[in-house]
Amino acid sequence: RDCQQTDIKYLSGWKQWKRTSSKSLKKVLNEVKELSSYLELWRHDIHSIEGKFGTGIQSYFSFLRFLVLLNFIIFILMFSFVTLPSVISKYGVFNSSFVKIPPKNTEPHCTYYKPSGNKGIVYFYTYLKDLLSGTGFLEVTSLFYGYYTIDAAWISMLRYNLPLAYLLATFAYLALSLIWIIKRSVEGFKQNLVHAEDQFQSYCNKVFAGWDFCITDPNAARLKHRSLQYELQTDLEEERLKRKIADRTMKEKLRIYSLRIFINIIVIAVLSGCFYSIYRATVFSQENSNVSIRHGIRRNSVANLLVQYLPSIVITLANFIAPQIFSFLIRFEDYSPAFEIRLTLLRCVFVRLANIGVLLFSLWSQISYCATDECKACGYNYELYPCWESEVGQEMYKLMIFDFIIILAGVLFMDFPRKLLVTHCSCKPVQWCGLQEFGISDNVLEIIYGQTICWIGTFFSPLLPAIATIKYFIIFYIKKISLIHTRKPAARPIRASSSNFFFLVVLLIGLVLAFIPLGISIAHIPSSKACGPFRSFNTSWAVVPDTIREFPTGLQQVLYGIASEAFAVPFFMVICLIMFYFIALAGAHKRVVEQLREQLVMVSFDPLFCTSKV
Repeated sequence: RDCQQTDIKYLSGWKQWKRTSSKSLKKVLNEVKELSSYLELWRHDIHSIEGKFGTGIQSYFSFLRFLVLLNFIIFILMFSFVTLPSVISKYGVFNSSFVKIPPKNTEPHCTYYKPSGNKGIVYFYTYLKDLLSGTGFLEVTSLFYGYYTIDAAWISMLRYNLPLAYLLATFAYLALSLIWIIKRSVEGFKQNLVHAEDQFQSYCNKVFAGWDFCITDPNAARLKHRSLQYELQTDLEEERLKRKIADRTMKEKLRIYSLRIFINIIVIAVLSGCFYSIYRATVFSQENSNVSIRHGIRRNSVANLLVQYLPSIVITLANFIAPQIFSFLIRFEDYSPAFEIRLTLLRCVFVRLANIGVLLFSLWSQISYCATDECKACGYNYELYPCWESEVGQEMYKLMIFDFIIILAGVLFMDFPRKLLVTHCSCKPVQWCGLQEFGISDNVLEIIYGQTICWIGTFFSPLLPAIATIKYFIIFYIKKISLIHTRKPAARPIRASSSNFFFLVVLLIGLVLAFIPLGISIAHIPSSKACGPFRSFNTSWAVVPDTIREFPTGLQQVLYGIASEAFAVPFFMVICLIMFYFIALAGAHKRVVEQLREQLVMVSFDPLFCTSKV
């Protein structure tokens, strides 16, 4: 301390002020960070869940909170740059106006679009049907793509290019999601890597350094005690399974491997059945709907609703039944709890994400089908899909609404009745079944599936992230009530560090798969000529080169040069060299760490080692 005071005495006034300011700034930032932790969404609820049910279940609710915040930011982005300028210009707020430019070189029949808005006397059933399907009064609102049929907005003296803003906002929310998920994945990967590096070190950290001595509240101390207890149970369970696997005889190995092969054959059969059912339901719905529209056949309203939304119903049922089968089968395969979650998630991901792919493929095949010259002139089936982007948006909206209804119905009509039976019925079969465990893999997959729908549907329905935010906000409390009152924690504890990382990896897979249909819709399929901000362009992507042509000649040449192969090939080679350098550097650091670890082991066994080195 005396040395520090001596150093400060001989420092110049500027350096003293700089050092003092740096310390004050760090102190302020630490206080702001500590204060913001108290403002964190559901902080107390998640800590309470961690103490009562362990870090594995807590990781699910933390993951759900992350998706609520992500969707809210995506909603703010789309609302600020797409919805708000359109609404302001249409209603003349701030002396604003809008411009509609008729599409050039387009046949008149391609530009005809009459939304199915309700007129005259409307029954309550019609409103309910429209609310569930996105048709009727919802089709003409800002919820769907067809509402944004303007080419530019004038706000005071500023010209706002809505088509370009629409496309850039789409790229922005996808890039934001990718960067945020990768950032959280890297943090989870570091924790997972540190834990996997040395199990004994992790155990010592929990026993000797796991307690927070700043805790003074008895309830907080009780929650921390339970959290450490669940972590130690997880360690012991994993060690027990490792010993069990190591002690298996050849006969036991043959039995378990044969059983796993048989169960995987059942899984493949279930997946095939789901895909075929969705394909047949989609074909049946499209064919019957098309026949009704072409020939003017009028059906009963309930029958028409069932035929029109049959794919969504079958997809929702497949998403509900298949994970239940997989969760039941995984118990007989004798895997570790963490690997059970990963394998079940991967199996269910194939079901849910492939279901969306089958639905979109069926829609695109109908949209792109053209049998007449008039249809080929438009580039898409203008008779059945005059505004095909809104049709796709309605399908994504229906999937999200139906998914929420299934989650709510599962809690109300399955979990609570089962809880009442177990509590008030003393029958042996009922008591043998007991309360249902809180399946982390099933619940995580539900929200990843819904998030993938949101990513795909936001381009076709810009306000869909707002619905997703409200949906996940309600789901948090539904799942919390269900966990506390109707479920029980898993009999085999699950580690949060590996679970968090794997949840984000599966979410990243959903995001990457969402890029495919969005890329095809933006760059390949011709945009609707009767609605939307891209009416004047052949595809949605065409707005980018059209905007670049308005730039100065020098800037155009720079952008074209960056996009050319002459720039791309050397840039790719430089990136590869940098990547190889960092890989080699990481390998060298790893070898140094291993050498230091060996020296520490030698010091622990031979105290004279340190003296000899000196």
